[in-house]
Amino acid sequence: MFKHDTTLEYLLLLNGEVFPMDNGFWTKIEAYQITPNEHIPHGIRYSLTLHDRNNIRILGFDNAHRFKSKKKKYGARKVTWDHKHQKTEIFAYEYETAGQLLEDFWTAVNLMMNNIEKG
Repeated sequence: MFKHDTTLEYLLLLNGEVFPMDNGFWTKIEAYQITPNEHIPHGIRYSLTLHDRNNIRILGFDNAHRFKSKKKKYGARKVTWDHKHQKTEIFAYEYETAGQLLEDFWTAVNLMMNNIEKG
């Protein structure tokens, strides 16, 4: 199923951390271990979010709830709740490791901040 994740301890240490960004934007990381289940087979409950100066979430990676993915004509149904919020849209997210989650989140944050700066 999921191999031993050497980066998990780092993610768990970041639980509750808030990082101020430029222009009044900020990020928050929440992550803790739970008993693996059908929806969270890796056993990590997480929410990594970017908020604007008005405290509105504009980006988020989480698994707090199920989401309705766009149906494909052929393919297996996704069981896990891992997904990404980008403004008002929700996309499936494939959780691999805690380190990959952090990398994907900070890459998306940087991309969004760069796009906001460009106007």
